[in-house]
This record gives sequence, C-alpha cells and structure tokens, in this order.
Amino acid sequence: MTKANNKLRPRASTGASASRYGAKSSAGKSASAHSSAGRGAGARARRTFARRSEIDPFIVMDVMRRAGEREAAGEKVIHMEVGQPSTPAPRAAREAAKRAIDEALLGYTDALGIRPLREAIAALYVGRYGLEISPERIVVTTGSSLGFVLAFLAYFDPGARIGLPAPGYPCYRHIVRLLGLEAVTLETSAASRWMPDGAMIARAHAEAPLDGVLIASPANPTGTMFTPEALADVVRTTEALGIRFLSDEIYHGLTYDQEAATALALSDDAIVINSFSKYYSMTGWRVGWLVVPEGDERTFERLQQNLAISVPTVSQYAALGALSDEARDELEAHRATYRANRDYLLAALPEVGFERLVPADGAFYLYADVSAMGEDSAALSERLLEEAGVAVTPGLDFDAHRGARYVRFSYARSHEDMREAIARLAAWRKGRRHTP
Repeated sequence: MTKANNKLRPRASTGASASRYGAKSSAGKSASAHSSAGRGAGARARRTFARRSEIDPFIVMDVMRRAGEREAAGEKVIHMEVGQPSTPAPRAAREAAKRAIDEALLGYTDALGIRPLREAIAALYVGRYGLEISPERIVVTTGSSLGFVLAFLAYFDPGARIGLPAPGYPCYRHIVRLLGLEAVTLETSAASRWMPDGAMIARAHAEAPLDGVLIASPANPTGTMFTPEALADVVRTTEALGIRFLSDEIYHGLTYDQEAATALALSDDAIVINSFSKYYSMTGWRVGWLVVPEGDERTFERLQQNLAISVPTVSQYAALGALSDEARDELEAHRATYRANRDYLLAALPEVGFERLVPADGAFYLYADVSAMGEDSAALSERLLEEAGVAVTPGLDFDAHRGARYVRFSYARSHEDMREAIARLAAWRKGRRHTP
C-alpha cells in the first residue's frame, strides 16, 4: 500500500434571452441599484439584496422544477437533465438510517463527523486505491457543496484567484463569487477531451498568479477524466508553481473503462472533495467528505462548528451503511446500468441528430454540440421539454461563453427511460409532438 449533420428541425436562433432558463430572479434589486432608505413617516424601507447575492441560477434546477410542474399536470417526463440516480440509497443505508432513528441517535455529532464513518471512509481509500489515509484527515460535510465552501474559506482570502475549467460545474464559480474570490477560466475543448493540463495552468499563472485550481475528474458536464499521467502532470505543475490543488472526485466509482486516479496518491497537500450523492445514490441525504492535509483538520473543525455545527446525524449513519460490504453488489449493479446507458446513447443519439459527442469515461453525462441545429441550447432545451417531454440541461449552465452551443444529457436513469427518450427524440425530429 502507498501512503498516503443531421439538423433537428432547424429554426432561426432565438438567442439566449428568449429562454426562461438562466435569468436571475427579479424579486428584488441589489443594494447598488437603489437606496434602502424609507421616505416619510412610517414609510417602509425598500427591500434590498447584497451584491454578492447576484449570482446566476443553477440552471439544471430550474429545468428540473419546470419538468416537475409538467409531471404534476399529468405528463411523463424523461429526466435527462439532472445528475441524480433514479435508484434509492442502498438498502443497507436505509436500514442504518432506520436503526439510528429507532435508537434516537439524532443529536449533534462531532463537527468533523462520527468516528465510525470517518474510519470507514479511510478504509475506502485502502480498498479502492491502496492508500493509507488517517481518519483524522477526513472531514464529513453536508454534501460536497459545503465541502467546497469550507475548503475555499480555509485556504483563500477574498481576492484570491481560482482556476476553474470551462465547461465545468457551475456552482464552483458561483461559490467563488459569493466568497469574494475571482474565478479564472481554464478553457478546454473537445480536442483536449475537455480536461485542462499543466501547460494551460502554467500559462494562466504566468498572466496573473493563481492561488488555487479546482478540477473534477471524471468531469461534469463532459464525463471525461484524467489519465493517471495527466493528473500527475497537473499535480506536479501546481506544486512547482505554489498553487493549491483541489481535486473534485465526486464521480469516483462511476468509471467504465479504467478506474479514476486520486490526487492523494500523488500529493499529501492535495485537498480532495467527495460525496455520497452519485455512486452511492444518496443525493437527498446531503452528506459528503473532504480529505485534507495532515494538521489542517482543526481549521475545518472550527469552520464546521460555526457554519453547520455538524452534518445531519441520520445521514451520517446512512452513509456508514452505504460503505458496508452488503451495499457493494447493489451499487455495482447501478454502475452496470449506467455503462449500458452510456453505450446505448453513444450509438443512438447520433441516429436522432446529436452526432457531435465526446465519449465519456465516467460519471453519467454526455455533452453534445448542437450548434448545427439552428438555435441556442437554452431554446432547444425548452423545446425538447415542451414538445418531446425530454428534459436536458443547456450548456450555458456549464460554460457562460460557449455553452449556447451545447446540451448535456444525463443517463443516470433506468435503461428503459433511455430507450423511451430516444424514441421520443426520433418522433420529435420527424415533427411529431409528444402527447402526454
């Protein structure tokens, strides 16, 4: 063990502004837009919001809400928009949650997480990667989302520059902005299989010094990932330049041709973010973890104590159940379904006009170039939902500058749903609107 071109019914481009996706809320204006002072006796102060609240929405959640509205009206929607497994948490996790409730194990826990869970996560690194990681380095978090917040707060002061790949998970840049940091775009392409490399990071750093870099492998929205050699190149580059490296490994376990490499095998200084949401089918339980450098855990403990006190207790016990041997076969069966879905869609999507795809190595996403279809991705996504009953995510969620050319398909649902989606897209392409 190591220590640790065929166009789809083309229509003139309507422009992103015509879409309901991606617009900021108009419920209130920012503090910079008007004064909050009331006028006259008894006048009420006008509602204001801080500038930091003026972030873009997480568009996929808007799409999911609209799809839910259609389902509430009686329509069956095929969900290919959200990276959420259709399967429940494994039985062992649900049974562990029931036991925790029955035994009234529902109070606050240690801010870093219950000890058995931290030990089980450390054991995961032995079994999956052959790495001995001390449980002391494990920080249990409220999903990976709070893990990102904690890591940014722990290591970066306001104004710090953080390199983020584009396309990439949108909440990275939103959280960065909320915390007063500066997002620096590392623009990737299909030619590089959507992954940055050490040379790209070095060029960005030469233009203006970077303080940190955050990269996911496998990546969202593309499903591509680092080879072990490419990851080593990035780790060597960031260490040589004094840039802190954060590795988002939330999709580890969901790879199909080779296992993903962890940054922890290459550097004791890397910060790893992971979660029970994807491989373990536990999105709604909101539990994830960080692996932090030895000696840094007290800083994270203080942050967690003040921001969350602790992670929901029942979710921690459910996560402990998900790591049991009993859950493994069930979870591997889910992975086999995702593999079948990926292989099917790579063959079937080009037949219904989505020809420009980069094969995915992991996660459960395909990123499709739809620039030849005559309209931007936001408008196309609306039409697919309204006319075909298929929900997809416009690429604007992942890439503010080029995303109008792309849509993301998620294949995290059942294989039957994937086949139904293709049937609907084929009919839609021929001009037949889906009838609920």
